[in-house]
Formats: sequence, C-alpha cells, structure tokens
Amino acid sequence: MERKLATVRKITDIRPIEGADMIELAIVDGWNVVVAKNVGHKVGDMVVYCEIDSFLPIREEFEFLRKSSYKKMGDQEGFRLRTIKLRGQISQGLIIPMSIFGDFGWTAYEGLDVTERLGIVKYEPPIPAELFGKVKGGFPSFLHKTDEERVQNLVKEYEEYKLTSKHQFYMTEKLDGSSATFYMNEGEFGVCSRNLELLETEENTFWKVARQLNLEENMKDKGNICLQGELIGEGIQGNPYKIKGQTVHFFNGFDIDKQTRLDINAFLILLDELGLTSVPILDSAFLLPDTVEEMLKLAEDKSRLNKLTEREGVVVRSLDNTISFKIISDKFLLVEKD
Repeated sequence: MERKLATVRKITDIRPIEGADMIELAIVDGWNVVVAKNVGHKVGDMVVYCEIDSFLPIREEFEFLRKSSYKKMGDQEGFRLRTIKLRGQISQGLIIPMSIFGDFGWTAYEGLDVTERLGIVKYEPPIPAELFGKVKGGFPSFLHKTDEERVQNLVKEYEEYKLTSKHQFYMTEKLDGSSATFYMNEGEFGVCSRNLELLETEENTFWKVARQLNLEENMKDKGNICLQGELIGEGIQGNPYKIKGQTVHFFNGFDIDKQTRLDINAFLILLDELGLTSVPILDSAFLLPDTVEEMLKLAEDKSRLNKLTEREGVVVRSLDNTISFKIISDKFLLVEKD
C-alpha cells in the first residue's frame, strides 16, 4: 500500500510556544506542527495534513514554501517537507486550511487520502548507480514491501496495543541503509530494492551482497521464502556505521505460500540456519510506554553498530509479527543530510 502523504485530519489540540508571539503548536494525531497564529486554526478544525518526506508540486498554493523547502528530485521541481525546529520546538509536516483548496466536501471524510489529488509524491534522495542497477521489473506481487507505518499515525491503535494483553512486543534498531529483499519462489531466486526487482550485474551492490552471503544456494531448500533487511556499508547513505564493504542485517522473514510474516522465533531460527545476522534486537520483551511522546523519546540513542552514530530510530513488532510500526528519532531527522 502506498504511503498516505496527504490526508484530511482533525486538529486535536493547540498549544502556545514559549517566547513566541507569531506562532503556535497544532497537534494532529501524534504529529506536532508549528503554525502561524494569524491563520486562526482552532481545535476541531478539519485540515489537510502533509507528512514529512512529502514532495509538493510547484503550485501557487505552495509557493510560500519556496524559500525554505525548494528542492529538485531528478528533473522534477517541488517543495520537500522535512523535520525542522522553530523557537526550540520540533515541527513535522504541514497543516493546510481547507479554505486554500475551496469546498471539495473533504471535511466530511476524516482520514481521506488526497495525496494523488494534490500531486504529492514521496521525496526520494538520489540513488547511486551501483544501487539502482538494471531493472528486471516492478516489485513482485507475491511479496510485501517493507514500509512500516509511523507511530504518529497510530495514536488510536497505540492505545489498543498498549491495553490489550494478547499482544507481546519486541523492539529492534532501525538501520540507516537501503531496503533489500531476497526471495526463493518455485526454484527462482530474486533480488529487489525497495520498489523494484533487479537484474544481476557485476556492479550491482544488492547482487554482490547476495552472492557474498551465498543466499541463493542456502535458501533453495527452505521452501518459498523471502528475507528482507537493510543493506549497509560503503557507498550507502554515507556509511554512518563506518563498516568495510557492504552487508545486510535482516529484520523480516516472509512465507510466500502462506502470505504471512514469520514470527520472531521462526525468523531467528531461519537466520541461524542460514548463517545470517539480524538487525540489533534492543528488547525481546518490550513493554509499550504510556504515550506516543514517550515512545518517540525511546527512539533517540546511539546505534548498537557504532556508539558514535545517532541511530535512525526503532521498529516495534508483535512476537507473532502481525503488528509492526516504526519510530524515527527526531535527533536523526534534524541532522538528515538529504
């Protein structure tokens, strides 16, 4: 499912910002957004909320973003939304009053996805040639992409997860690399980036690592399975962990026949049998804190792979792997280079 970058939402709270006369803080689900006071936002207002990583098109309604947010993505011009800090207050995303767009009847549909209608796409930083490679096709339909929902979009669900006793969780570090998927299906081995299946070439890093780890040979007697992980190392995201070469730390196993994720025990047993490494497991019996705000604080820490590196965040999954969500560190987002 494509990410809902722009949705109709309700302002649930408005708070003052210490020492600020012209701006205030608006709360939308779990997101904090700095807004101008003169706009007259009120609690209960229905608005269009655009998440961080949104790439807004060149339109008159968005021109006020030009000075702060203009960016080129390939040949495409637009405005990129990212985490910023104003008067000491972190602000994430953009709140747009309904009046900007006219009366389209959107106010009656809380949660309505208007991403495509507004011409908004996800900002993707440039991909090095050795990672992009030659494309075999789109991401296979018999697999699931690796893109957990952010906890700020799951405020209502979070309360349910926290209060019910049927869900037990574990927490892993979210690594700053490139998503990699490797599958064996009906005797065919395949390698994918986040969105595409890749042809094997000598220069392609995904395939190089697959061969280094002997994945095709080792996976062929494990049935129709898929392994997903984070490709890290030299030439990838600036190599924040300062490792030599490249490797993959895995975070997910998928049974293609059953179309289900492996539970944590089955997943770790499979990795052990294949001689592979998981992403760092931070807590194998994780108790959800009381609030989303506390959860966001837990994401901020140093990486287990390099104590000098700020970690990107954490991922929380249920032990049966039916629930998962990510929490990106605000500290990481504030120093993001691209």
